[in-house]
Amino acid sequence: MTASPADVVRHYLGDNDVEFTEPSEGVFSLSLPGEKKLQTAVRLDVGPHALGIHAFVCRRPDENFERVYRWLLERNLKMYAVAFAVDRLGDIYLDARLPLSAVSPAELDRLLGSVLSYADESFNQILELGFATSIRKEWEWRKLRGEPTHNLDAFRGWLEAEDSARDEDGAERE
Repeated sequence: MTASPADVVRHYLGDNDVEFTEPSEGVFSLSLPGEKKLQTAVRLDVGPHALGIHAFVCRRPDENFERVYRWLLERNLKMYAVAFAVDRLGDIYLDARLPLSAVSPAELDRLLGSVLSYADESFNQILELGFATSIRKEWEWRKLRGEPTHNLDAFRGWLEAEDSARDEDGAERE
């Protein structure tokens, strides 16, 4: 007897020590650990015809929406099986559909690996494009108060370049 797609998912997650919940039959919630994006929340939905993969990447950008969304669409052209999408609020997800006939441990491994690598590799670029003002304010607040800035290390290059440019502009005016 062939295992159902839900059983394949259940066994795959268990065999790979992925902690998950199954809030309803065939709906799996899990979290994938990353480096830049520390956790990526993922939901797998076994439907009547396809397995849906939905992963939250980032909330709606604060600014520069067009540039962020264009960057995501251009990135979609280079990705395997999953694509960036936005919901009605503008929050960013990775999404995919896999025919039930293709659900296998090997394909689940490829898909979840794609989700993890694309979410993790894209996260800092999305933040830089869509949240630069907030990042800059946080940087300035931490520097002014002598607070550690290690959580902003990914952005240190452009933040310090802006600081230098400001210092040079200020020195020229004096």
